[in-house]
Amino acid sequence: MTGKLNLSKSLRLAVLQTGRSIDEAIEEHGDYDEMCKALMLRGPAEADTFPVLEGVFPSSLEPYDVFIITGSKHGVYEDHDWLAPLESMIRDIFAANKKLIGICFGHQIIAKALGGEVAKSDRGFGVGVMDYQVTDGRGVKHPIALYAWHQDQILTPPPNAETIASSDFCKYAGLRYGDCALTFQPHPEFTSDYVRLLAEARRGAVISEVQADAAIASLERDVDAELVQAMIFDFVNQ
Repeated sequence: MTGKLNLSKSLRLAVLQTGRSIDEAIEEHGDYDEMCKALMLRGPAEADTFPVLEGVFPSSLEPYDVFIITGSKHGVYEDHDWLAPLESMIRDIFAANKKLIGICFGHQIIAKALGGEVAKSDRGFGVGVMDYQVTDGRGVKHPIALYAWHQDQILTPPPNAETIASSDFCKYAGLRYGDCALTFQPHPEFTSDYVRLLAEARRGAVISEVQADAAIASLERDVDAELVQAMIFDFVNQ
């Protein structure tokens, strides 16, 4: 891993937006596509958003070098008209040998599109800062901490996927598909302020009071988002 936070060439990025940020955070933190652009835009010169959750897809893959699929409140197993076209596009991206990055829901839908199994975990929600073991591009393992917000998990990865990140809570927290795709269950694009707002907004509804308190308390810890960002940039640079 070089640790570089710049891409070696000018690339065009397509953000495939599958979810929306909470209203309370939009003005300060932006929507999910903007968070993903902030994660990536120290490199690519151009980036376009396609709200696929509204049925808006790129008319062609050709103009784009890198695709990133955002997080979402939706489950990959739900009945939405845009899910089957998205899975088809994922397979087309592989066939075209383009680069693909998946975050949270993106991590899960890529696995499902390629033959993996995703389901709502009986272990409940993982929220706040969580610990992982991640293997970088050189095969070196690193203990890292990242922001998590999910209950759905990959139960069985596709046969062509290599597990590069795992935790006690989430066995398949990071997958690599050769030189085509790199995906993560946790959120390197989130900030502590956003997770705090999310925990307060979902307190007593999506997550319990106890879970919300624990998630907010965990935000005192440092996270290793830049290490994951460097892994993504090294992968895209290959």
